Amino acid sequence: MFAATFFDGEEWRDGVIGLVDGRMLLRDEPAPAALPRLDGVIVGGFTDHHVHLQLVDHARLAGSPLGRVVDLGANPDVVAPLAVRASSRDSPRAGSGATSAPRADVLGELRTPHQPEVAFAGAFLTPVGGYPSDREWAPRGSVREIPDADAAATAIAEMADAGASCIKVASNAHAGPVFGDDLFRAIVELAAARGLDVVAHAEGRGEAQRVTRLGARRLAHAPFTERLDDDEIAAQAASVSWISTLAIHSGADLTVAVDNVRRLHAAGGTVLYGTDMGNGPTPVGLNSAELAALRDAGLDDAALLRALAPVDPRTPSAVLLLLPARTADLSLAHPLTAADLKV
Repeated sequence: MFAATFFDGEEWRDGVIGLVDGRMLLRDEPAPAALPRLDGVIVGGFTDHHVHLQLVDHARLAGSPLGRVVDLGANPDVVAPLAVRASSRDSPRAGSGATSAPRADVLGELRTPHQPEVAFAGAFLTPVGGYPSDREWAPRGSVREIPDADAAATAIAEMADAGASCIKVASNAHAGPVFGDDLFRAIVELAAARGLDVVAHAEGRGEAQRVTRLGARRLAHAPFTERLDDDEIAAQAASVSWISTLAIHSGADLTVAVDNVRRLHAAGGTVLYGTDMGNGPTPVGLNSAELAALRDAGLDDAALLRALAPVDPRTPSAVLLLLPARTADLSLAHPLTAADLKV
């Protein structure tokens, strides 16, 4: 057993970690004075808030520092089973449960790297002919073209019944038609009736401001089409969160996006780590270029850790990561193993 410092998702805490009957257990309790201290600190697996699992070899996520991913555009028939399998895991890696000898399949899980938990939006909702309905990269069944409120209600019910945790709406004025105000607002209300927020892909002048005004609660990309003025930044900081996806950009788009994120963060807004994994040759796992861009946007160690939204490591199914120190480069995090708990 070791005394250990861990991040519970909100703050740093002290506890005890060790292997008990083959189980890796993290307990939130005072450590005896004579107990040796773990060399490093513990965090739960990080969250990538914007991925496309149908566009990558998602099996490669096993053993990565990601403990949770949010798929923002996929065929629900394909992505929902991935979420079900992740949520049905019975991992003994962390928690405060019983310490009786584990089953043989549990021991197998201890030896096998875990896939991250999966949340998903299901298919993109877009106007007829809207983005990304004409894109070759969009898998079959990953887009629903919505002509009216009745079609929106049907599509939202389909995503909700499949287990979606949010609804993805495309509002890309650079690549085709976008929903009018009335239909966009109706989609927000229909989603809310199922307990779901709308995450919007907003692209084109004024679109980030418009979809926010109409009720979207999250932007799938930090705005990169234009520099928002200070009043617009204040309004965004008060009402929505932004998923970063900075590293997919270059040139002027990157400069604009980083500047917008810097000012949103300074205004107290919420910035979430997300990579648009699958958009081009992005890493399957933690993206060091995204971390670097967020630092360029002014996020310090604490803010960057919050943006990564690590799972509480006391959660029974949590991926446990070991960092050299609280202020260490987060790209140095690696999955905690039994070898780390040996004197």
